[in-house]
Amino acid sequence: MRIVVFGASGGTGREVVAQALAEGDEVVAVARTGSVVPPGVEVVRAGFDEDGVIEDAVRGADVVVSALGTRGRGPTSVCSDGVGAAIAAMRRTGVRRLLVVSAAGLPGEGDGPLLRGLVKPILQWVLRDHYADLTRMEEIVRASGLDWTIVRPPRLTDGPRTGRYRRALDRHLAGGHRVARADVATEILRAAADRDTVGHLVAIAD
Repeated sequence: MRIVVFGASGGTGREVVAQALAEGDEVVAVARTGSVVPPGVEVVRAGFDEDGVIEDAVRGADVVVSALGTRGRGPTSVCSDGVGAAIAAMRRTGVRRLLVVSAAGLPGEGDGPLLRGLVKPILQWVLRDHYADLTRMEEIVRASGLDWTIVRPPRLTDGPRTGRYRRALDRHLAGGHRVARADVATEILRAAADRDTVGHLVAIAD
């Protein structure tokens, strides 16, 4: 496949790139100037407002992946702005398949009473700017009209790829507190070719 990755300089993005390259895929990384991108990929340097450059990067892709994230707790629009720019370019070039990484901290089916009533409200207050950005991103994705899949992992770790993670469609996983970034990347690449995940949330956890 030809895979375009937004957020290739982050932990999950680097894993997506490495595993895609190992499978023989062609990878294009859309990255801002100064960000460090793994070797072996075509790098397109662009800000989210550089529509023409992003359009050229996306053209001909089989799938676009957003593994964008942010650091810190201040106001941010990195995820929603980046995905919005990707979607605009996809519409103009006729690319259909989109996968984005969100977070299990958002409300969802399958949350138990403790998570729903205590844990998640506290988490969403502490990280309110980050979750506001992710919520907006998911709204943009759902309204895109594209063949989208939203992947919602819990706390990410730098553990090795195991391939033994759990997954579920449109509901969170009980007891799913963490997952390795490498396993998230594996699921992203698996889901990219799985039409059954189109238009769905995919929860993943160890």
